[in-house]
Amino acid sequence: MQNKLKKTYKFAFKTSLYITLFLTLILSVFLYLLLSINVWYLLLFAVTTYIVSFIIIQYRVERFIYRRVKKIYDDLTLLESTTLRKQPITTDMATLTQEIDKYAKDKKLEIETLKVREEYRKEFLGNISHELKTPLFTVQGYLLTLLDGAIEDMKVREKYLNRANKGLERLIYIVKDLDMITKLEVGDLRLNIETFDIVELVQSVFDLLEMKASKKKISLIFDIDYKEPIMVSADKERIQQVLTNLIVNSIKYGEEKGTTEVSIENLIKNKVIVRVTDNGEGISESNLTRLFERFFRVDKSGSRKEGGSGLGLSIVKHIIEAHDEKIYVESELNVGSEFSFTLEKAK
Repeated sequence: MQNKLKKTYKFAFKTSLYITLFLTLILSVFLYLLLSINVWYLLLFAVTTYIVSFIIIQYRVERFIYRRVKKIYDDLTLLESTTLRKQPITTDMATLTQEIDKYAKDKKLEIETLKVREEYRKEFLGNISHELKTPLFTVQGYLLTLLDGAIEDMKVREKYLNRANKGLERLIYIVKDLDMITKLEVGDLRLNIETFDIVELVQSVFDLLEMKASKKKISLIFDIDYKEPIMVSADKERIQQVLTNLIVNSIKYGEEKGTTEVSIENLIKNKVIVRVTDNGEGISESNLTRLFERFFRVDKSGSRKEGGSGLGLSIVKHIIEAHDEKIYVESELNVGSEFSFTLEKAK
């Protein structure tokens, strides 16, 4: 506290001392010339001068600084609803200092956030440019080859047209996924909430992806035999999309002859948690925080060979959050990954 006072009033202390010494010296000379020097009068004069000087200087200096800083403060519209009150100037200065310090910290955080967003924007634009450019150039290449004369060869024509069609399908897939994410983000995608059996829905997704899984000899299984239905309230079509994306990913990055296991557990009284677990290559901890970003790929070269829009997990996250539910991920390299999400149980 003592150090704080010394710092706060250092200028007033020193200036008052200088003024007191100067005026006392002048008065001493004057009294000396009159041959009537009185030490007690000089001491009283010095003390009075010091106290008066200190009060005036301290008040005026703080008032001067306060007014200047407050003008800047007002210009930056920092005070908002705060109004000046008649109170000791030191209290105002302390409050003002705290507000400006808080403003500086908030601005620093805002600048850092903007920098992160700018980096994300650049990366996003680069990713979407690459995702659209690849199939566009592929289609263009096939069509130019056909226009250069290959169209006369029936076999080449059919093969190149089929490949061009696949490139267009990929473009449509990416655009549809982007459109869905945009609608989810702005809240424009309406959910059709209904009651359905989540066990039955998982089984239908297993049946749909059985051929894809069999190519890598991956088994799609439940953790136990669910003999009773588990009824939930959600958008059945969107939850099917979530399950499909998660299970497709587990097949893509799963080990050959591995397994993809789905479990459904009671979480709390009105919630269930659906877990999709695989024993694939896993995800490093450094990539987990960015896993649900648009176009983010853990293994860019490998994932492109597998196809997809690079938007699957981002769509999954948005769909689950549109239901006001949570999605979680746990993973370990060379061990496997587990994606889980909550759903509301049907009443």
